[in-house]
Amino acid sequence: MGTTDLLFMFCAFAMREALLFAACGFLLLGASDLAVDLVWIGRTLRRRLGGRMICADSLPPARRPGAIAIFLPAWDEGAVIGSMLRASLDRFGEGDYRIFVGAYPNDPATIDAVQSVRDERIRLIVGPVPGKTTKADCLNRLWEALLEEERRTGRPFKAVVLHDAEDLVHPAELRIFDRLVEQHDLVQLPVLPLVDRASWVSKTYADEFAESHGKELVVRQALGASIPSAGVGCAFSRSALAMIAEQNGGNPFAADSLSEDYELGLKLHAAGARAIFVRLRSAPGGAVVATREYFPGTIREAVAQKSRWMVGIALAGWDRLGWSGGLAERWMRLRDRQSLLAAILICAAYLSLLLWGMLQARALVTGIPLEPVGEPLRLLLLLNLALLAWRLAMRCAFVTRAYGWREGLASVPRIVLANLIAIWSAQRAVYRYLILRRTGRTSWDKTAHRFPAEIPAE
Repeated sequence: MGTTDLLFMFCAFAMREALLFAACGFLLLGASDLAVDLVWIGRTLRRRLGGRMICADSLPPARRPGAIAIFLPAWDEGAVIGSMLRASLDRFGEGDYRIFVGAYPNDPATIDAVQSVRDERIRLIVGPVPGKTTKADCLNRLWEALLEEERRTGRPFKAVVLHDAEDLVHPAELRIFDRLVEQHDLVQLPVLPLVDRASWVSKTYADEFAESHGKELVVRQALGASIPSAGVGCAFSRSALAMIAEQNGGNPFAADSLSEDYELGLKLHAAGARAIFVRLRSAPGGAVVATREYFPGTIREAVAQKSRWMVGIALAGWDRLGWSGGLAERWMRLRDRQSLLAAILICAAYLSLLLWGMLQARALVTGIPLEPVGEPLRLLLLLNLALLAWRLAMRCAFVTRAYGWREGLASVPRIVLANLIAIWSAQRAVYRYLILRRTGRTSWDKTAHRFPAEIPAE
């Protein structure tokens, strides 16, 4: 037996092992996804059979209206923060709210852009430490500014809303927050990315958020699990943030965390606070009340952002938050942290496909057919194929609901691109996590932002 024959024997062995590993892993993840889908279908049917659907314009007014603080942490946002503030003031209109913008003394472009928007409801807070620090550290400076304003005016705020400098806010969101924060300590609205017609990378975010904020968070709430804050389009009751701040030595946001928003949602749940994910249409037949923004449009930027999410949620988040709660909570935390495993399984699947192609090409040349897979593996592959077909159909359905049927159909081939980004993000996440474990230092690793030139009608 020659060296070439030995090499192809090894390739055949590696192909089957990689295929078996990927198939077993995908079966477990697919079963978890299917269970989530079934819970969502059951809940949706019960709601639709149960009566009238509430819209934002029919939501009762707040029983005790109060002042709302909007936190906007900003580092190197001179290109977008001015437009965002003008659009927000226009959409929110008159109301009892203040916008606290956090900036750094070594970021004059952002400071100038904020100062160019002259409105008495804007508070520019320039921290004493040069940037960049972390987003959570900037948010903590805004919390200190809120406390100082309360001491100065003698009037406490009712809630704190989080947004980013590139967000396109919805006109109805403050009314929703003012009403629902009276019963809940965290109110999260959906995030629906703006579609960049020229970038498939950007559209993969639209695909993923259409499903996660159309189904995943709905199921978490139905099961009584924690609702993680998305960091934008969410409101916290003033009392809940004060409670977390007291536990954390005065600061409600974990300054050494890469996912302070996600952690805060889980901490509030562990403390017994109430959270709700709210998906309402603005009016019957109208659009969903949601925060919209452009997400990264290049692979490099997407990998940078998603690797940060993986470190903060799947790796460092595991270290910081561990495992607690009931069965539903542990299941959801497992789903939060399965991104790295999913990337490894995808890599194994693509490797087995590549090796199969090489072996198939050799079989065509030599006339010696490949040895067929065994019956157990064949059954496993058929089950995975059925789960994949179901998964693609669900993705297509949710994207169609959010962006129309053309984007829904296009979301199916875009999964390949999303998988490649996931693999590269996982590799970078592991590297960044090892550095974090060694140095203990975190920083605000943000991507470049842009604001829509034309504001779509709501």
